[in-house]
Amino acid sequence: MYMKECLIEQRMEVKHIIQIDIDIKKWDNCIAKSINGIVYAYSWYLDIVSPDWEALVYGDYETVMPLTLNHKYGVSYLYQPFFSQQLGIFSYNKIDENLIHSFIKAIPKKFKFIEINLNKYNRIDGLEGFTIKNNKTYELDLIENYENIFRKYKKNNIRNIRKAIQSKVSILKGLMPNDIFDLVKTSGKIPGLKEIHLNMLRQLIAAAIRYKSGYLYGAYNEQNTLCAVGFFVYSNHKACFILSVSSDEGKEHGAMFLLIDEFIKDFSNRNIILDFEGSNIDSIARFYKGFGANPYLYSTIRANKLPFPFKLLKN
Repeated sequence: MYMKECLIEQRMEVKHIIQIDIDIKKWDNCIAKSINGIVYAYSWYLDIVSPDWEALVYGDYETVMPLTLNHKYGVSYLYQPFFSQQLGIFSYNKIDENLIHSFIKAIPKKFKFIEINLNKYNRIDGLEGFTIKNNKTYELDLIENYENIFRKYKKNNIRNIRKAIQSKVSILKGLMPNDIFDLVKTSGKIPGLKEIHLNMLRQLIAAAIRYKSGYLYGAYNEQNTLCAVGFFVYSNHKACFILSVSSDEGKEHGAMFLLIDEFIKDFSNRNIILDFEGSNIDSIARFYKGFGANPYLYSTIRANKLPFPFKLLKN
């Protein structure tokens, strides 16, 4: 009896698995079946945004957590990759605070600095050795028909949609990836975006299209010049608004308002959530709320165990 209990306990412990030993088929199956599965957590997505990722696994891949890691000055740390708002713990069983604590405690000690985002289902009030910051994301349920969703738009959003139509802005879908990068580069509106992130974006767009989960929308002015781009990635009944870029002219004409309205029109009346990916910034939050989106909280957890004087730099 004692041996049987020990075997069960051993089988159910949270294990740290390096990348080469991760069973990708079981991993992706877990994300697909998870009550909180999201596109950022699939192996193909992680391979692009955090090529050296490792994993924490509970049981036979029934609950998992990606470890998005990097190294600098000989120090290993966990960070939140570009183009992946929420990660954390995923499971097709109930996720309670005890499970979250077990996973966080299982993070290997080699990671001297940790700053990662959990997902909105990883609710936790306190965590020993960590500071916790709550962030907002905005989501819109598209299960209603378009007319009902449109009725909940704020006046400012409706006014900008009409302005875009009057300015003869048109929306096209299925853009070629290369069409968008000049706009992304010249707009200069994505904080912290570097060449490495542009290469990452190229790979994400190509992979998302290959997996039939990516949607590129472009807004063109009357002269047929691209003035706004939206990139949406879909999985697990959720479309994540990964990229939003407008030129100055696009902003002036309200092009992004019309682009998002077109996406909502295309995917309304379906069991899909549109996740706008933020934001804590009031002006951006108002923009998303203007489409009738509701706020949800997710947490950033942070721990600094760096040696002196690096610890001071990160504080």
